[in-house]
Amino acid sequence: MNALSTILLALSMSADAFAVAVGKGASLRHPHFTEALRTGTVFGCIETLTPIVGWALGAAASSLVATVDHWIAFGILAALGIKMLYESMEKDRPQQKPSRHTLCALALAGFGTSIDALGVGVTLAFVEANIWLTSAAIGLATFLMATLGVMIGHVVGNRVGQWAEAAGGIVLVGIGTKILLEHTGIV
Repeated sequence: MNALSTILLALSMSADAFAVAVGKGASLRHPHFTEALRTGTVFGCIETLTPIVGWALGAAASSLVATVDHWIAFGILAALGIKMLYESMEKDRPQQKPSRHTLCALALAGFGTSIDALGVGVTLAFVEANIWLTSAAIGLATFLMATLGVMIGHVVGNRVGQWAEAAGGIVLVGIGTKILLEHTGIV
């Protein structure tokens, strides 16, 4: 993966966390910067670790699926991207609006938004990407986007979070398509 693909992947992986953070920020009257940093740190740490776990699982199975790894990568990324697009279009998504964010609530939200990063980690094993650099980029982007999401959530509301999630889904489908086209020799 080149630098642009890594940056786009990191931004798309942070879209779910941004959407949730905007919702969390929208639920607070006046979010403090420390709450935003706390949310960003929890989300960023979890989002850094889950691709590594997925990569380890994918690396263990990579020799068994070497001839179809690009199809698996495309399928996983396309499915995750389409899922993100679908979720971004749901009109009546239930939004939990706690008055105070506990560490447990943030961790659960962080794990919920990082499931797609686990799947991406599996695909990174198949394309032999630098998992450490990519995971760090995903974690940093998630930290920044979640922190920003909490701070602007009370101003812009949940709609911006849905747009960010849709954009992240489109990027994932694009990266999956690029991997497929590169391995089939079209690009």
